Amino acid sequence: MGSTETTSLVHSGKADEANFKRLKGYQPWAFFVTFGGYFMAHFSRKSYSTVKQQLETTAGYSPLILSEMDTVFMGTYAAGNIISGKLGDTFNPTTVLAIGLFGSGTCLFLINISLWFDFLAFSMTLGNFFIIAVYFLFGFFQSTGGPVGTAVMGNWYCDKKSIENRGLIFGLWTCHQYCGDVTAAVCAALVLGSGLHYTWALFIPAVTNIIWGLLTLHLVADPADIGIITPEVRIRMEKLKAKNAENGGSAVDEGPAPISYAAALRIPMVAQYAFAFGFFKLTNYVLFFWLPYFLGKHFDPVTANLIASLYSVGMMPGGIIVGYVSDLFGGRRASVIGTFMTALFIFLGIFSQKSEELNAIALLVMLCIMGILVGGPNNIITSAVAADLASHPSVRGNNKSLGTVTGLINGCGSITASIGLLAVGPLQARFGWGSVWIFLMGCTFTGTALMATKIHAELFPKPEEYSEVEANLAV
Repeated sequence: MGSTETTSLVHSGKADEANFKRLKGYQPWAFFVTFGGYFMAHFSRKSYSTVKQQLETTAGYSPLILSEMDTVFMGTYAAGNIISGKLGDTFNPTTVLAIGLFGSGTCLFLINISLWFDFLAFSMTLGNFFIIAVYFLFGFFQSTGGPVGTAVMGNWYCDKKSIENRGLIFGLWTCHQYCGDVTAAVCAALVLGSGLHYTWALFIPAVTNIIWGLLTLHLVADPADIGIITPEVRIRMEKLKAKNAENGGSAVDEGPAPISYAAALRIPMVAQYAFAFGFFKLTNYVLFFWLPYFLGKHFDPVTANLIASLYSVGMMPGGIIVGYVSDLFGGRRASVIGTFMTALFIFLGIFSQKSEELNAIALLVMLCIMGILVGGPNNIITSAVAADLASHPSVRGNNKSLGTVTGLINGCGSITASIGLLAVGPLQARFGWGSVWIFLMGCTFTGTALMATKIHAELFPKPEEYSEVEANLAV
């Protein structure tokens, strides 16, 4: 059975029932492999942060070089998201994912080589240039997991039941990043606690990334590749049949053509979500990177890190909650995201007035809740929302759009967030921390305002309008 056949996925007949069973049977494996791939990306990404102190005190890298590594990574990661999404839609997605994993593992291994052979001792210029150049490439390789993994997930979770539960499925799937971050921290703690050289904390994720890359190569990216006819294939074939009937032609299906960046941006709400996500991601970045610093001014290091960790803990269930609730409302995710952002706006307002007066218990509770409020929208926009947008009627029948759409949203969001981070230091230095929380209130308001038309359309739909999820279910 080839990928150009037109049999309906859900239809009377034993062949179609067998197709459906094969689709459902492979879904857990697709979830597992793509989840693991993004898990490995965060495992390798976070591993550098866990030994940053050793890189300064033992290896001899200056704080300036370590800061430049972060800046270079964020820049290439942002651009890489936009490029990787397009690559995943143009070439075999599993190959792109595997290259990302191989590249990430290789970059960490190269950093280890520079540490084992002490490039800095040989030449300060060589050592600094080498590690920054490697981290420059590392950002590109790391960018493949999000947009391309989301595209593969969208390809497999395309049946009616999966679309109905898309928010919950992707909410659970986006827990990969937090699992990877925690694993990196635990791995570093075990390495350092056991007396092993700190480079093992980089070597272990390097090896596991390469191993997972080999596993990913054997993942089937699209059900149609093994003869499972999905609704997207059926719609595309029906369009082709109608075109042939109209023109008297005999064209054959050669598979969907990858969507262009311009076509992706013309999909309603893609541009708005891309910019809105930038402001939401900026809020997340500020809280993630600056909370330990802020709390360290008022508590001892152990207490400060414990309180800050509750923010990250809250982010994990956030995506699951937003996804599940939005599923209950027929995929009206913008309205749920807007509700979460409104609540976050209130919490930030309290923070701007009382953050330096709150005790540890109050901060623990508030930051955990804020983690849920920030993490939910951030996780869902780059997964379930992107899948909804890529299912818009204008591109129905073409599953070569999800990677590009996800990459644009994530990449543009990362660029906006990276630029916005530059304002935090000067703000807190000149006006105090209250101004930083007010700045984040402005970011939250701006991001939500960019979604206002979508929220209004969901709350007050016209009779002929319905959500992207309902459009999928109508097939």
